[in-house]
Amino acid sequence: MRCGLLLLFACLLFAARPCAAERIRLDQLDLSSVASAWNSLGVNRSIRGRPLTINGTVHITALLLGIVFVSAYVGWRFVSVDPFGGIQVPGWLFPALIGALIVAFVTIFRPQTAHITAPIYAVLEGLVLGAISHVFELEYDGIVLQAIVATMGVSATMLVLYRSGRIRVTPRFMKGVIGATFGILIVYVFGWIASAFGADIRFWDEPSPLGILVTLGIVVIAALNLVLDFHFIEQAAADEIPRQWEWYFAFGVVITLVWLYIELLRLLSLFAGRD
Repeated sequence: MRCGLLLLFACLLFAARPCAAERIRLDQLDLSSVASAWNSLGVNRSIRGRPLTINGTVHITALLLGIVFVSAYVGWRFVSVDPFGGIQVPGWLFPALIGALIVAFVTIFRPQTAHITAPIYAVLEGLVLGAISHVFELEYDGIVLQAIVATMGVSATMLVLYRSGRIRVTPRFMKGVIGATFGILIVYVFGWIASAFGADIRFWDEPSPLGILVTLGIVVIAALNLVLDFHFIEQAAADEIPRQWEWYFAFGVVITLVWLYIELLRLLSLFAGRD
């Protein structure tokens, strides 16, 4: 199915998500140590520079999401239906996907460039997201709006649960979520490699009880990654790490939100496919 093929490639793009989470965790340990050293030495803020704030990170996240939405609108318009009813996707879709993946890994391993690379990633990601969303909308009318509303609802719920203390981020929780995310990545990559050799083992793309259950589990892991993002940002603000890291943390939130949206889109399509 065309949607399944496009979605498989799109999910490969989120290889950056577990890598970003683990990289942020390790970098934050280093930055926290530096901040503690500054405090113990009495280095004042005028020398250290303006620190990262939660509000600043939220504003940059909103900016990046705005870029994603505008770019997605452009990508949406490039998908068309031919006279025979076939769905035509633009030829630049997969190059844009690969480009976004490359930019994402550059951002992860060179976080000091995030103020440049994160907007570029948002543009490329938006193009791909818009095209894929339109393909799904053509097959399942109204599904995109449902997925957007569901993403907003899940995100708000996770924020409330985290702020209220119902979900606490412990080292064990953190390692479990990151490990599960890496596991999902391995499953996606294995499924893609198998399909390249003609073996269709992607049972999670089938509108069966098992496929829906597995996809629901992936949605839960994606949502829990949001909790990690909230924790990383809150901890970074408390440690007063340098302000330029706001772009890096905002980039991580955008990756998670887009991944959550894609998985919800896929879950809704599985339910629709059962009708």
